[in-house]
Amino acid sequence: MKTFKANYVHYSICCLLILSLMDRVAAGEEIYESKNLYSSDDDLFKDIPSVYSASKYEQKVTKAPASISIVTGDEIKKYGYRNFGSILSSLKGFFNTNDRNYNYVGVRGFGLPGDYNSRLLLLIDGHRYNDNIYDSFNVDEGFPVDVDIIERVEVVRGPSSSLYGTSAVFGVINVITKRGRDQNGFNLKTSYGTNDTYKTSFSAGNRFSNGLEAFVTGTYYDSSGYNRLFYKEFDAPDTNNGFAEKSDEELARKLMAKLAFGDFSFQGLFVNRRKDVPTASFGTVFNSQMENTTDQAVFSELKYDHTFDNQLNLQSRISYNNFRYTGNYPTATDINKEISYGQWWRAELEATKVLWENHRITLGGQYQKNFHQFQTSFDINTPVSSPVDSPFSSLVDTYQWAMFIQDEFSITNSLTLNAGVRYDYFSIFGSTVNPRLGLIYSPFQNSTVKLLYGTAFRAPNQFELNFIGAGIIASSGLKPEKLETVELILEHYFTSQIRAELNLFHTDISNIIFLTTLNNEDLQHQNVGNIDSNGLEIQLEQLFDNGFQGRVSYSWQENRDKASRQRLSNSPEHMVKLNLIAPLWAEKVFAGYELQYMSGRKTPNGGHVGDYVISNLTVFTQNWIKGVELSAGVYNLFDEQYFDPASDAHRQNAIEQDGITFRIKTSIDY
Repeated sequence: MKTFKANYVHYSICCLLILSLMDRVAAGEEIYESKNLYSSDDDLFKDIPSVYSASKYEQKVTKAPASISIVTGDEIKKYGYRNFGSILSSLKGFFNTNDRNYNYVGVRGFGLPGDYNSRLLLLIDGHRYNDNIYDSFNVDEGFPVDVDIIERVEVVRGPSSSLYGTSAVFGVINVITKRGRDQNGFNLKTSYGTNDTYKTSFSAGNRFSNGLEAFVTGTYYDSSGYNRLFYKEFDAPDTNNGFAEKSDEELARKLMAKLAFGDFSFQGLFVNRRKDVPTASFGTVFNSQMENTTDQAVFSELKYDHTFDNQLNLQSRISYNNFRYTGNYPTATDINKEISYGQWWRAELEATKVLWENHRITLGGQYQKNFHQFQTSFDINTPVSSPVDSPFSSLVDTYQWAMFIQDEFSITNSLTLNAGVRYDYFSIFGSTVNPRLGLIYSPFQNSTVKLLYGTAFRAPNQFELNFIGAGIIASSGLKPEKLETVELILEHYFTSQIRAELNLFHTDISNIIFLTTLNNEDLQHQNVGNIDSNGLEIQLEQLFDNGFQGRVSYSWQENRDKASRQRLSNSPEHMVKLNLIAPLWAEKVFAGYELQYMSGRKTPNGGHVGDYVISNLTVFTQNWIKGVELSAGVYNLFDEQYFDPASDAHRQNAIEQDGITFRIKTSIDY
């Protein structure tokens, strides 16, 4: 860890940076006051943002039955976010863990090391993205879309299975991407950064006079990674004295296309990401340069969306989805190869209508056919006619369907009841029912109180049920994980530009699926965990007329095993976050600064990693030349040394994270 002196310098510079912006904030306040001295209340709160994902229709965030965060494409540019994980980790209650293979998302203190992001649901333009093997998604360069084409991100916290089913446990994330009208031409972006990291992307789009709208984008990413990484656990002559050399390379390719005409729209997507793994995970040979993983996903979706004259909105979707994972794990005498391959199609139908003036009813149903769910593990030098013939193979097909209904009942002008329930049936375990209730009261136009209750579930995935290999045996009779939450949210708008939010929540999680040791030999996934969680989140955010904006948040969370009363591993008790965007000159130059503090965490083997503070700074310019944008970012600005807990798949107790890095980027519109 850094010395006290280094941390003192760090904090002092941060304070000076914030103080240097105060004059600009004051200027923004003066502009605001002069413009709004005689504004009516309607004018004052007309800019409250709307969200779609909380209830499956547009509503003000103050009316949504959840705590909401929205990140815009403009913020993504000005903060210099490089991947989707960095976007999420900027939000209250969220944090990232990295093991030099994948990024893992934790939320509200729950982020078990090695957990494959299966307790959050990801939507891409409303399309359910989680795969049908691990029920997960990537947030690193394997994220399905380039962050540069994101128009906005909607984050809905809390149990949402009453609308979305499995995996919507801690929340739902809906990524809304650009359309043809948003691009209106051709764009080329290039960037270069630390470790010989190159990225090039293009996008083209337009909305034509006949109503046809088209958008296409592609990305290529190549990073050499660190030439040498040191791990003290391998510090011996026969393992290169602990140095992993040239084992950190990463490659990614992405392609997306969208078409829309009238009530119909189509989108298709492809992503492929390959990552070398330097940590010798799962007992592999250290410094072999042969351990790597490849993830690939494809989907295509056709959507119909029509609002009739009687204001009935009808939506339907049908999609084909494909996921493939390949892992190469070198042993002393061979290379073990793991392959997972899933295919499924999915159909959805939803309708929304206002009835009797004060009821907005939403109902719908979904059906998903997992017609190919294949997993295998074999040594490449072992003669088998095909991977299917491996003794460690599983090939199944399953299905699931669901029906849901939700009513937003406006009891009075200031009191709303949001009530919904969903029935899910899975061929692998049976049925589950999950409700959500929200009582939303606005005693004043600028204040809202939300009292929420909901349950959620996560179905056991095929990896947990049927994977065989690496000492793991198949599981049977796994039950879905279950979550039950009570939450109180207080929101207050001091002005249309200054907002405060306070969240208090209590959560019970039962039947948590853990990988458990049997008879000191085999490993098996079992329902053995029951967790008690309590938390507090506070946030203040502001947006001024002169372009200055910022937010500061504090999160406290306590997650403990009910039986042992021990804190969970990789569960920070405290997190503090500061985000600032400041206009430095006119509307052409902006500085984006963020600071993140995380308290210490337990590791799975009973160890501990210390707390840390990291800062990122990006300078962004636009309109110097028409259609040209430039940015330069420095990440981990003060070169803080910090670690993330490692999972049981590693010999390491903790994995050191990146020190100071940089990126420069250009964007040109044609």
